[in-house]
Amino acid sequence: MMTARVHAFGGPDVIRYEQVPRPAPGPGEVLVRVAAAGFNPSDVGFRAGMMRDIVRLDLPFTLGSEAAGTVVQTGDGVERFAIGDHVVGRLDEGGAAAEYLTASAARLVRAPSRLPLAHAAAIPVAGLTAWQGLFEYSRIEPGTRILINGAGGGVGMFAVQLARHAGAHIIATAGPRSSDRVRGYGADQIIDYTRVPPHQVLDHPVDLVFNLVPTPPEAAEALCRAVRPGGSLVSITIPVKPPPGAGVTAAHFVARNDPAQLAELITLIDSGRVRVDITAARPLAELPAVHRDAEAGRTSGKTILVP
Repeated sequence: MMTARVHAFGGPDVIRYEQVPRPAPGPGEVLVRVAAAGFNPSDVGFRAGMMRDIVRLDLPFTLGSEAAGTVVQTGDGVERFAIGDHVVGRLDEGGAAAEYLTASAARLVRAPSRLPLAHAAAIPVAGLTAWQGLFEYSRIEPGTRILINGAGGGVGMFAVQLARHAGAHIIATAGPRSSDRVRGYGADQIIDYTRVPPHQVLDHPVDLVFNLVPTPPEAAEALCRAVRPGGSLVSITIPVKPPPGAGVTAAHFVARNDPAQLAELITLIDSGRVRVDITAARPLAELPAVHRDAEAGRTSGKTILVP
């Protein structure tokens, strides 16, 4: 099979599109023919070696933390899936950027029936990050005024829709390329972050800020000023420390794999309450170019990679 592997940490050119033996499923595992792998900004960190303190990565390794595909073989003891089933899941140690992958059946869930199978690859990482940020690290409820900072990416796609589903009033920052898309997800107000910092145009402070972008210290302090006393700020990128006396609670987290939550999100997708937009579908062989585009800021929304 063909796969996109990293033999040494470094820039996009260390990614090799090469042929390797097709794996066989072990006990409790399934072999999946990949319909698509999802690309995430964190993949750049895996490739560059910045994630070695978080996840053990033995070189060479195959990139990709999420995939959707079809079960083509089952290992001993697998009962929840059969050959031909469509599945989707998050792969904590990579392996999605390939024509085939093996994964524990317990880590996979059935893909949504409402979407093309390849599009389901966009769900696990971004969807779980949005879900946990809003429902575990925040207390979002009907009427919550939330500022989603950086709503134009993959996490923002789910965060805006899940916040809307929860009954929140949503203010979102987005650039010109993504503002219409974010408004379509249900944002009540769009702030063009390329023109003005959000705290300068808010009519009054919000209850919650969900920060999805790498934020320099001065911008992070400004985000804290957008939160009312007693409110909270949750960040998925860097820890944000509120200024003394601000009365703001801050949290930083890295999303974990949770198949049960992923299945709940897929139920919302199949019911039509959450949609999945793909802004680009690229051949897997173009993965180095995708990484270069991401580092140059030329990507928006969600990209999937098709073997």
